[in-house]
Amino acid sequence: MHGLTNRAIQCFVIDTYGVDRWTECARVVDIGFSDFETLLIYDNDLTNEILDTASAVLHRPRFELMEDLGTYLMSHPNTESLRRLLRFGGDTFIEFLHSLDELPDRARLAVSDLVLPELDLRHQTATQYSLACRSPIAGSGHVFIGILRAMADDYGALVMLEHLGASQGIETISISLVASEFATGRRFDLGCRDD
Repeated sequence: MHGLTNRAIQCFVIDTYGVDRWTECARVVDIGFSDFETLLIYDNDLTNEILDTASAVLHRPRFELMEDLGTYLMSHPNTESLRRLLRFGGDTFIEFLHSLDELPDRARLAVSDLVLPELDLRHQTATQYSLACRSPIAGSGHVFIGILRAMADDYGALVMLEHLGASQGIETISISLVASEFATGRRFDLGCRDD
């Protein structure tokens, strides 16, 4: 797994629960260091072990923790650049959804060896979609639920999201668009920073 992914987990734990909790996670896993390097590649098993350990240390179910991680990635001030990158996916939440298939390729433009989960959006009805997510990290679909929930808020859309489980390494998320303009979304300008 790319160091950026592991570093994101580390920053999430520190920013949300404190540095002492992260130190405890690193000690329990016995990784031999306190900070992940963003440009290194780590074994997928280590990422899974960090997530399992964080779940135990923080007394939170792993999949709930992963959903919170997805929300953190889109809403925390320290990750504003990632939110801005995803907002380039379109002017509306629906346009954003249709851009998800391209997300792994767009991410590789920024970091050539970054491998994101494979995503496949399926349009079922005018307001119903499903998103298939394939990743070597179990529960990655839950991270995308957090991302989708935060981005729906960002666009001012009201959505219902449900993790439908996993089969043969593919997790499926049900996306029901209740209202595309439910509330005023966060301001986003292409050429300048948000307020």
